[in-house]
Amino acid sequence: MKMVLLTALGVGGATIFGSLIGFLFKKISHRFSDVVLSFAAGVMMSAAVLGLVLPSLEYGGKYGLIITIAGIFAGALCLNLIDKLVPHLHRMIGSDIESHHNANLSKVLLFVTAIAIHNLPEGIAAGVGFGSGNTSQALMIAGGIALQNIPEGMVIIGPMLAAGVTPKKTFICAMITGLVEVAGTLLGFFAVSLASAILPFALAFAGGTMLYVVSDEMIPETHHSGNSGVTYALLVGFCLMLVTDVLLG
Repeated sequence: MKMVLLTALGVGGATIFGSLIGFLFKKISHRFSDVVLSFAAGVMMSAAVLGLVLPSLEYGGKYGLIITIAGIFAGALCLNLIDKLVPHLHRMIGSDIESHHNANLSKVLLFVTAIAIHNLPEGIAAGVGFGSGNTSQALMIAGGIALQNIPEGMVIIGPMLAAGVTPKKTFICAMITGLVEVAGTLLGFFAVSLASAILPFALAFAGGTMLYVVSDEMIPETHHSGNSGVTYALLVGFCLMLVTDVLLG
């Protein structure tokens, strides 16, 4: 339990750490941001496949393939529904928030809510990983999510400051989004601990949410500027997790 709690704090704290970097470097270049985010996308993709999808097949038994495919699509559809209910993070960063220097409280709350809702499934994915009992794989998944949270925390600071939000309130908002991920991690862990029968589906569901985030948000966001280097950054991130999995396995 201690390891789960520390991991939850680490995953959520990565967003806060990224926000601190965002305060130091308010003018982060798109090129640098794209490379970092693409690297994180490769890490998350590898962690989703190796740490969630493949174990789901293993624990699913006779119906493992059906359970895993169903779980992946369920996770992706869940995130798709969330995207329809709240704006995409990258859309809000690119337009609504930056275009209003005197954003009202409701606009800021909507911004924070959108980030928090998107962070919750990622936290659950980190917690579910511990349900398999394979601590090394669980830490690999959590590490991948934490790496993705750092650039996310970096890029949300500038737009919020530009919208007229004070630095103190901006940091509090970033901290709230990180705490949501902490809660999600604990929720995912307790869910599969109380009902081990749902573990195969839960693993696939978590993998589906991560793959959806990578495909729908991270990869398109990193390729908008035509920087070919981001593809190699993604491959480096993917292979780094692959090497880590082999060495820890």
